[in-house]
Formats: sequence, C-alpha cells, structure tokens
Amino acid sequence: MSAAALAVRPAGSRELAGTGTLLRLALRRDRVMIPVWVAVNALMVLSMPHTLKGLYGTPAERADLVARMAGNSSLRAMVGPVLGDSLGALTAWRVGVYAGALAAATGLLVVVRHTRDEEESGRQELVASGAVGRRAPLTAALLAAAVANGALALLVTAGLAGQGAAGALAFGLGVAGVGMVFATMAAIVAQLTESARLARGLTAAVLGAAFVLRAAGDSGADDGSSPLTWASPLGWLTNLRAFAGERWWVLGLFAGAVLVQGAVAYALAGRRDLGMSFLPSRPGPAAGRLGGAGALAWRLQRGGVLGWGTGFLLAGLVYGGMAEGAADLVGDNESAREVFRRMGGQSGLTDAFLAAMVGILGLVAALYVVASVLRLHGEETSGRAEPVLAGAVGRLRWAAGHLAVAFGGVVLLMLLAGAGLALGHGERAGALLGACLVQVPAVWVIGGIAVLLYGLAPGAAVAAWGAAGAVLLIGWVGPALDVPRAVLDLSPFGHLPKLPGGGMEWAPVLVLTALAAGLVAAGLAGLRRRDMTT
Repeated sequence: MSAAALAVRPAGSRELAGTGTLLRLALRRDRVMIPVWVAVNALMVLSMPHTLKGLYGTPAERADLVARMAGNSSLRAMVGPVLGDSLGALTAWRVGVYAGALAAATGLLVVVRHTRDEEESGRQELVASGAVGRRAPLTAALLAAAVANGALALLVTAGLAGQGAAGALAFGLGVAGVGMVFATMAAIVAQLTESARLARGLTAAVLGAAFVLRAAGDSGADDGSSPLTWASPLGWLTNLRAFAGERWWVLGLFAGAVLVQGAVAYALAGRRDLGMSFLPSRPGPAAGRLGGAGALAWRLQRGGVLGWGTGFLLAGLVYGGMAEGAADLVGDNESAREVFRRMGGQSGLTDAFLAAMVGILGLVAALYVVASVLRLHGEETSGRAEPVLAGAVGRLRWAAGHLAVAFGGVVLLMLLAGAGLALGHGERAGALLGACLVQVPAVWVIGGIAVLLYGLAPGAAVAAWGAAGAVLLIGWVGPALDVPRAVLDLSPFGHLPKLPGGGMEWAPVLVLTALAAGLVAAGLAGLRRRDMTT
C-alpha cells in the first residue's frame, strides 16, 4: 500500500493497517503451539464425562460424591465446589479450574510472543518500517489469542453438547473467557515491561494469585459464594454454574474485563516508543560481574527457575495435605480406586494418590524443561547469542550453560516438590523425595528431544512443545480412559516405577537417563556443525 493511499484513510484505519497480514503470520508461526495447547485442553475436558460415567455410573453414586465433597475443604481448594450431580456438572467441577488455567496460559504466551518478544528481537522494528499501523501488532496478537480460545470454545461446546446444550455453551464460553482475560492482561504487562521474559513471569504470577484466591475462597464455602472466589477470574468460571442452573450474566464479567483491559493496553501502546516500556529495566553495574557463559545463562533464566520452583513447592504442599482426604474422593467406589491404582500403582490408596500426584508434577516439569531448553533458540533468533559467540566462547560452552540450568533445574523442581509433599503429608520425607527424583530421567528425555530438534532443525524446535503436550495428555487422560498399555508406553513416564508404595526398578531409570544423554549429544553435535540463525 502506498503512502498516498494511507494518507487519505481515516486515522483509526491507518493505525490498524496490516493487521490481517500480521494475524496470518502469527497463526503460521504458532501452527504447532496453538493446536497442541488447544488439543490438550479440549481432550482433557472431553474425556471427563466418559471417565466419570465409568466411576459414578448411577445417580446415587454421583449424589454420594457430591455429599462427600461438600465437607472436604482441601479438595474444594484444589478443584472447586461441586454444584450439581449430573455428568456435565461433575465435568465442570473436575476440570473447570485447570481448563481455565490452561487457556489462560495459552492466551498470555501467544500475546507476549507476538508483542514484546517481537520488539525485543528487533523484528517488530523491521515490520513497522512498512505500511503497518501502530496498533496492528497488538491487534493481531489479541486476535491470534482469540482464535485459539474460540477454537477451544467450539470444541468444548460441541463435545459436551450431549450433556446439555446450554451447559456446554456456558462452559465453553467461560473457559475461553478466562483465556481472553489473561490475554488482554498480558497485553497490558507487555506495554509496561521491557523484557518478554518478565512479561510472561508477571502475568503468570497474576494467574497463580488468581488460583490461590479461588482456592482460599472455595475452601471456606461449598457454593462458590466467597468474596475471594469472586475476586478471581477462575472463580467466575465456577460461578458461571455450567450444567447447574447457568448464570449467563457472569459472562458479562469476562466481557467487561476483556474490554477494559484491552482499552488500557491500546492506550498504553499509543503512548510509548517502539522497544521502550513504562517500567524500564534498571541499568546494570558499570563493571561486569558475569564470570562466564554459565553465569550468563543463570542470570537470564533465574527468574523462571525461581518462579517454577515456588510453584512446585506450593503444589507439593497442597497435594501432600490432600493425601489423607483421597479416601473421601473415592469412597467405596472401586472404579475410582482402580484409576488411582493405574496412575499410582497397586499400593494402598494414600500411596497410590501420592504416586499419581508425583507423576503429574513430573509431567508439568516437562513443560519447564522444554521452555528452558528453547531459550537457546530465543537467544539465537534474537541476535543476542551472536556477540557472545563472537568472543572466546564456543557454541558447546554457550549451550552447556543453558542446558545446565534446564536439566539441573528439573532436579531442583522435583526436590522442591518432594519437600512440599513431605511437609504437607507430614511424614516419609525420604520416600517422597526419592519418588520425585525418579521422575527426573523421563523429564530429561523430553528435554533431550528439545535439544535434538534445536540442534538439528532449529526451525522445527517449537515441535518440542508437541512432545511435551503428548506426554502430558497420555499421562493425564490415559489412565482415566484405561487406554491400552502400548499407548501409555509411548511416554517415557509410562516406564517409571510407581513410587511411593511400589518397588524400585533401576533398569528403566538408567535406560531413560542414557536415552536423554544420547539425545542431548546428538543435538549438540548438530548445533556444532550447522550455521547459526538458519
């Protein structure tokens, strides 16, 4: 489009020029990440009615579950209150909080990736030199998040329609609403901060605070009426009451928050220069304090490690405190007990529950290791790796610093999770720490896949998220659906001993460790031979 043509267009139109092109570019770049995150979230939700029907097949069994959950404050804090005894209502109860949190994570990652990440890398400056409006990048980022959340809402609504069309629509819109609330919140934070890493961290911290507020409110009230629950967007999803007498007006809270936050983000975007922020980073010391590539990698990633570590410690505390209440969740339901046994082994119910929670923490740690390994790719594509490698630092030494943080961070996270479980459970610290550490080799295998992809085919490095999403889906949904053992074995986590309670098996642990080492070695060999930034 020529400059003359732009001159005769209205100001609002000029500021959005190029939005469609940028949206197509964003969706192309996220052609792996968005489908994987949406598919994992949708399958988690849509598998639940079948699982619940197998566990609580009769109205009497479901009514008994609702009665037991009403008096269990620890489980309400974890998954929310039960507001009905239909399969649809139980589905919204069991996965609503986590589906909303996953949608929120998707939204914030997409928005930060296509706003602050682009500015930090310098690509946005190149794009802005063309016929692109001032607010087009932000608009394209929010539209990409809307596409992801819209697809999720359609899948959830269509998949749950058999449980009740109104409830399915309410639940689908509610989950998408949570995603868009945090997408617009990320848009604001991206204007305030100078670093994409800090923008992601701050928005994720707000998401964590929203979960804590909802948990505190739901632990004290069994109907979602606590003011703390209403203070959290995740609590709004609960109070939407999908499949339990829908409160359609609650959707107005989501819409209002999205509109207000979006307006604030647009106002801030129009008042700052490209690449600048309202909260600039503090200048560093006059004399450098970094002793090498490893110190630089730790400096770049320490915020993420500390944030993940805090989350794992808190999750361990919560899961450990819930262990004794696991019997209330299953009661005398043998089908529910069998699901816990498939996830956690054939030991007592408490041990099976703890082993299942340890496995879930290991699966989540796979997301950390992929994000940490792919920091190498971000440093390379942004051009920050080039001045480092121009000095007396070789590629392998540079990569080793980041990989030490990634793979060593996994050990730290699982130790913190084990410490949290021991503190929450109040006993068997050694057994729980050991159980958490057993998960490390499987997490390392996922990290090794990320290293392999980055080293050999950096353009496909984002596919490592697909591997992490696949193992998360297999480990989370597979046992509940009683999928064949051959499917469970596709995940490295399927070969680990079920601890605590089960017997220790060293062979699979050693094999997985060797496999992870081989993947890392192959990836580093590829990195050493290929051209950088290609």
